[in-house]
Amino acid sequence: MHLSRLRLRDFRNYGRLDLEFTPGFHLFLGDNAQGKTNLLEAIYLLATLRSFRGVVSGQMVRLGQKGYFVGGSVVAQGTRDIKIYWSNRERNLTVDSQPVRRISDYMGVFRAVVFCSEDLQLVKGPASGRRRFLDLLLAQTHPGYLALLQRYSVSVRSRNALLKQRVIDENALESFSHEMITVGQEIIERRAQLLPKLEPIARESYRLISKDAEQMQLHYHSSVKRDFAVELKQSSTRERAMRTTLVGPHRDELILSLNDKSAAQFGSEGQKRSIVIALKMAQAEYLTQCHGMPPVLLIDDIMGELDLHRRSGFLPLLRRVHSAQSQVFMTCTEENWPEELGQQIHRWRVENGQAKRAS
Repeated sequence: MHLSRLRLRDFRNYGRLDLEFTPGFHLFLGDNAQGKTNLLEAIYLLATLRSFRGVVSGQMVRLGQKGYFVGGSVVAQGTRDIKIYWSNRERNLTVDSQPVRRISDYMGVFRAVVFCSEDLQLVKGPASGRRRFLDLLLAQTHPGYLALLQRYSVSVRSRNALLKQRVIDENALESFSHEMITVGQEIIERRAQLLPKLEPIARESYRLISKDAEQMQLHYHSSVKRDFAVELKQSSTRERAMRTTLVGPHRDELILSLNDKSAAQFGSEGQKRSIVIALKMAQAEYLTQCHGMPPVLLIDDIMGELDLHRRSGFLPLLRRVHSAQSQVFMTCTEENWPEELGQQIHRWRVENGQAKRAS
């Protein structure tokens, strides 16, 4: 799988851009604040319909413009043409000129994994980010999973709205509780089934990066211990006092440990960075196993932050992607680009919202 063409109109600092890519390594070189990361963000948007920076669509519109357009041609079994247009008044998503009615139908058309500084929040940030990591991976590998999440989210929001009312409609509450239990149980099961498949890959990735310094563990901790319906009913008094739903997969946690100790509490900054890279490497490897082809890798200026040992553990993944005729897009400044990748790199010079092939 690779991206053969990228088109931008009024996206971030790009008024108009049209680039063509071959499989392999693509290095975006330039000073800071020139638009390198914006290119990776646009590619990631094509894969997931969201920004890895955690911003809303309106923040990706070029200053002074009403909306943005991002288009791409993806080559896998065949060629798919993706077009995304967003403005305050209009949102369009098409594949091969056909409108996409449901986002769940779109996931998997183009697959990408991003490595960026924001990833540190997977270890240091709230549980919601770790749940989102699991949910994205399941959405990329199980066609119906995103629809389950959407159903569950609607039921929880509706239930919370009822709990905030002075007089609660008990029949409506029961109806939303039943939907939440039915869908939520399946989400819990899917997440729990993913962990035994993902953990060995993540553990091996961490071993390569850390040079056997310590052992990494993943554990899925569900707020539902045994029976979702019983435990939801038992929490009724507390829910009404706090006016929110207290049990369910929206409260679950992915626990990250090193030698059975909390990585968030006891891990050093270097260990936390290694865990994040290992998780993303595991995501890429798992997608490759499920689909038979590697995803496109997007690496936003993190190589310069890694010491020699961590770089050497990371490079085999890049080489496997390259040998499988997929792609790696990487941003760097002139000073920190990874020379150990060798000479087979397509270099692009990025300056003030323009990107051109470098000699």
